[in-house]
Amino acid sequence: MKVIRYVVLSALLALAACSKKADEKPTVAATPAAPPVVTINGQAISQQLLDDYVKAVAGENAANISAEDREQIRENLVRIVLIAQQAEKDGVTKDVEVATRIELSRLNLIQQAVAARYLKERVPTEADLRAEFDSQLAATPLVEYQAKHILVDGEDVALKAIQQLQSGTDFGTLARRLSKDKSSAEKGGDLGWFAPNRMVKPFADAVALLKKGEYTKTPVQTQFGWHVIQLTNPRDRAPPAFDDVKEQLGQIVLQKKFKAYSDEMIKTAKIDPP
Repeated sequence: MKVIRYVVLSALLALAACSKKADEKPTVAATPAAPPVVTINGQAISQQLLDDYVKAVAGENAANISAEDREQIRENLVRIVLIAQQAEKDGVTKDVEVATRIELSRLNLIQQAVAARYLKERVPTEADLRAEFDSQLAATPLVEYQAKHILVDGEDVALKAIQQLQSGTDFGTLARRLSKDKSSAEKGGDLGWFAPNRMVKPFADAVALLKKGEYTKTPVQTQFGWHVIQLTNPRDRAPPAFDDVKEQLGQIVLQKKFKAYSDEMIKTAKIDPP
């Protein structure tokens, strides 16, 4: 790595440097006895903090960077701390917006640390993964659709398109002429094959009610506009193999475990207003 960009990325550093009073001699260290690698205007920077910053900048290559690159990263860290110290003197951290963003960063960092510690001792078992797999299968329709659509801005335009279809106008021809979804309009409105969960709910719900060849007799509204939809083909799809989705299942199980943990906190907390 020949050049290390000047990176100002660490909310943790901002908190460590800015939350102290200007007349204090704060210390950011891995342990109280750890000697600092550098002291900046009385603020001690620990080896642990420097190592973490190197990892943040260099990523997976952190262990292999040259001494020259490591020294450049150290200089960048010094710059960040100096900027944070000056920000404290200038009252930047007292700005409501800045203070709010610092507080949100602090809360997010704490949540991540708590989650990592809590979930480290709650690794999903094979039974957990199997149960989640079965739950996901039960909640997911094993069907996919091939459909066309005409997307327009107004309901009145969509209604006129439906009237033209009822008069015998070809769906693909109308899509090419009217649809503002240019990528599908070029193909006569064809969206290809998709699972229901790949589409926004109003769209997916409307498709599920159609039979092969039918189109919606009333416009379907989504955040993208107004749709006229035609179902070209439905087909069953095979469920994913358990081994292929184990990693994703593990993440889902962990998220549910941590949510249950925080749900218990909410139940016992005094929150006003609730």
